[in-house]
Amino acid sequence: MTSLWERQAPLKLNKLILVARPINPFQAALTLIHDIATQNTGALCSEQRFQLLPLAVANASLRFDATRQKVDLIATLLQDVGLINRSTLLEAMVRNLLSQGSMSTLSARIIVLNMTSNSVMLSKAQSRNVELKQQPTEDSRFWPTQIPWMPRMTESEPMQAPRFMPPVATLSKHQGRWTVPYYSCGAQRWLMSYTAVVRSKTVNARGLISIDVDLSNLDVNQCEPNATAGLPTLLTPFQGTHKCHRPTSTCEAIPGRGWVRGAYRCHCLPGYYSRKPLQPIFNGTLVEQAWEELEENRSNNYRHFYQCQRCAPGCSTCSGPELCLAEYNWPFRIALLTISCACVVSTLLLICYVTQHRKLKVFKVASPIFLSITLLGCAIMYLEMAAIFPVLDMYSCIATKWTRHLGFCVTYTALLMKTWRVSLTYRVKSAHKVKLTDKQLLQWMFPILLVMLIYLGTWTLSAAPIGEDIYDHSGLRFKQCTYNWWDHSLAIGEVLFLAWGIRVCYNVRNAESLFNEARLITYAIYNIAAVNIAMVAFHLLIFPRAGPDIKYLLGFVRTQLGTTTTVALVFGPKIFRVLRGQGDQYDSRARARGVTASFSLNGIGLVPEEPPDLYQENEELKEEVQKLAAQIEFMRIVHMEINNRHLKPKPGGYFSGGGNKGGGGAHRSAEPSDVSTSGQATDGGGGGAERL
Repeated sequence: MTSLWERQAPLKLNKLILVARPINPFQAALTLIHDIATQNTGALCSEQRFQLLPLAVANASLRFDATRQKVDLIATLLQDVGLINRSTLLEAMVRNLLSQGSMSTLSARIIVLNMTSNSVMLSKAQSRNVELKQQPTEDSRFWPTQIPWMPRMTESEPMQAPRFMPPVATLSKHQGRWTVPYYSCGAQRWLMSYTAVVRSKTVNARGLISIDVDLSNLDVNQCEPNATAGLPTLLTPFQGTHKCHRPTSTCEAIPGRGWVRGAYRCHCLPGYYSRKPLQPIFNGTLVEQAWEELEENRSNNYRHFYQCQRCAPGCSTCSGPELCLAEYNWPFRIALLTISCACVVSTLLLICYVTQHRKLKVFKVASPIFLSITLLGCAIMYLEMAAIFPVLDMYSCIATKWTRHLGFCVTYTALLMKTWRVSLTYRVKSAHKVKLTDKQLLQWMFPILLVMLIYLGTWTLSAAPIGEDIYDHSGLRFKQCTYNWWDHSLAIGEVLFLAWGIRVCYNVRNAESLFNEARLITYAIYNIAAVNIAMVAFHLLIFPRAGPDIKYLLGFVRTQLGTTTTVALVFGPKIFRVLRGQGDQYDSRARARGVTASFSLNGIGLVPEEPPDLYQENEELKEEVQKLAAQIEFMRIVHMEINNRHLKPKPGGYFSGGGNKGGGGAHRSAEPSDVSTSGQATDGGGGGAERL
């Protein structure tokens, strides 16, 4: 059945948008019900004994279908047998209708009318209430107006609207019709009658069989059909006529209230609240009255008290206008994001700068490819501030995890590979020189990055992080990316990787490198570890329930202290030397300390600034080899004669034990400088050897 509100025209009052306005018959019927329920029936019942409700109540008539079938059976029997004028038989039938029917059947009657004079020939009636024994008078002019169940005998179709409802079925030609519900002022009940016409074949008469059923135990239903499912005692014609504000509230029927207007409650929809905290549910009777006053322009209470208000943004339920979501200080966040974006642009420009000046010694000895990779990782870490800038959802959380962990892995791995190369060359104790090229380091770096990419990709596809609700110290809700065993596992791996890097840095703490780069990278790695530990302490211990802006500020501080400091330590001194015009010159202190290729970060070492003289260099090398050969020969003789009981030292010789002077001479003769460059020992030493 199409609801009443679907058939009504829309109405818009000021800012209060109402779906529809009831048409007059329904509004008049509700007004009549309200007047009768409030016992405002003096004027009504003084004029008429019955008040018709011009509405068809089909579901109510179906409740008494068994009684209707009995009336139709009796009407068919009387017409076929032709015993309409038998008084005793009619009285028995009336008694049977009343006694065998349901308790809701209050009265039954059979009347025989003369079709010529419209007078009553015979009448039999019984009732459980004396006030219901309404018999037609001999003056038939009052029948149509005073008795609801009396048809118009002068018309061809005597049982038509508005008194009678359409037939519910067509079982036989003698079947009658139900009247519309009406209120009996005498019985003070809501009734409905069923009337069947019996046409006689022998006499010029017509019979009427009528019963009255009680509808007072039914309830007026003004809510939508879906809100009254499972309540069969509700009258359906009024469905959808409630006055709850539909955009903000919903209707709940109250069973057991009977024939009253406003037998419902208005509940605010989720996301809305009542202006009266102590009255979150509106009484339907008061809502109906406020609506009536609003239509008559007598009061504006409907808007102020019976229209629910929208909760604050983000509140699924609320009891007032209080905030549920933490507010974001967008100008503050935009300022921090602008700084981070400027850092990203600066980092990318720095990559171009390094590439352009890659042939300068200050960049060349530090491996330009690893410098560019380090800057690329720093740019990715800066982008984390853009990922956590908006209200976090699944996509921003995925971007947050990728930028944070991938950027850390790229930057930290590039720095650690260079430091690890210094560690390997610094610990070499043999004459064989260990040289690790950039290509070899990239081959070691690639598996580390591949593992990180596989881990992040699997994480994203299998259990992508989402934004979950958490609460700050004020109880306001905001979004934060979920933390689960994926985060914990990756954090443990990064801690172990960081610990290994710290150990490598500790091993090369005393190593010398060109431009002091090994020590600067060590400081950068120490700084990364310290900043991450400090930020974890801030998040978990100092600000466990910080708001979104504080967390954004902490993320910005961590990025600047970790990433910007790394860029400043690694690239600041290099750019400073280039600006001073010393980018293509080696550090004089490094040359004085004898820093060689083994201690440089990329195996290049000190490259001579001018092409060397090969002949002069060859002579110098020969001289050094001769000196080393002489020293070896001298040490061999010394070790042979010391503590050798078979050889007796010559008095006054090199190994004589007598006299300080001789001993002093022996010691002076043992100096390597006393050995001639031709590889021959001194005289004293030569004599000893000859003696051996």
